[in-house]
Amino acid sequence: MFYLKPLYLKNGSTLQKKWYLIKSNMTLLLKDTIFILIGIVSAGFGLKGFLLPNSFIDGGAMGISLLISETTSVSLSILIVAINLPFLMLGYSQIGKQFALKSIIAIIGLALVVHFIPYPLITSDKLLIAVFGGFFLGLGIGMAIRGGSVIDGTEVLAIHLSKKTEMTIGDIILTFNIIIFSFGAYILSIEVALYAMLTYLSAAKTINFVIEGVEEYTGITIISDSSETIRLMITETLGRGVTIYTGKGGYGKKGVILKEIDIIYTVITRLEIARLRREIDKIDSDAFIIMNSIKDTKGGMIKKRSLEH
Repeated sequence: MFYLKPLYLKNGSTLQKKWYLIKSNMTLLLKDTIFILIGIVSAGFGLKGFLLPNSFIDGGAMGISLLISETTSVSLSILIVAINLPFLMLGYSQIGKQFALKSIIAIIGLALVVHFIPYPLITSDKLLIAVFGGFFLGLGIGMAIRGGSVIDGTEVLAIHLSKKTEMTIGDIILTFNIIIFSFGAYILSIEVALYAMLTYLSAAKTINFVIEGVEEYTGITIISDSSETIRLMITETLGRGVTIYTGKGGYGKKGVILKEIDIIYTVITRLEIARLRREIDKIDSDAFIIMNSIKDTKGGMIKKRSLEH
């Protein structure tokens, strides 16, 4: 009688794999939930602690909500949901069901926080309101994005329109906000519109910092006759991975055989750029270095490894 060994014993327990996937998904869901909750609380603080009591506005869908709230008797909580709803419907078709669901929950959560939580009024100084109101609002939007959702749907529209036109996402958002600020200047005052621009800039910078973080990545291309020594320095001293391209020097007269050279490419954080340049200067002060900003990375040796292991 033959005994057929189950396939899951050959390749590892199927139950263990399923449990690992469930555990991994639950961990990611918990992480996203924490990011979104922090984002909701922070954005609510920026709105009710700074902007709303002082009749300030911002850019994007939040700016439209604040502007309508200031000129009508409609509750800001209702407007936050109503104004963002068309953007979320667009996000459902453009990005996906999970994104849209998370965003709906985040926006409804923000509306409830704004309506029910009595945040204290922090200051009446206009400059502080613009800067720190924008900071906490930007922090909230950035944390929500880190959690896979949005609490301001303007970027969803910008992504959609950028595919239909030659304009970039940044150009579309800027145009959208110029229209909002123009209405703000006409309906409220030019001073309010100017402070709104400052609020928007503060929020935008905070969003970029939260999403990209201190460890914003930079791609480094190095061309040098001492490429092997530089490669060893990067892998052994800095603990980073490298990719080697084979190239030829392009500067030469017709008929001259161009010299082959190894081109090094690595990815580091911006905090390590100064150290890398110092180390390269020690090896070859004439090395040609090209730097490019990188929005995100996945896989490879990005985080510094422990050389002891």
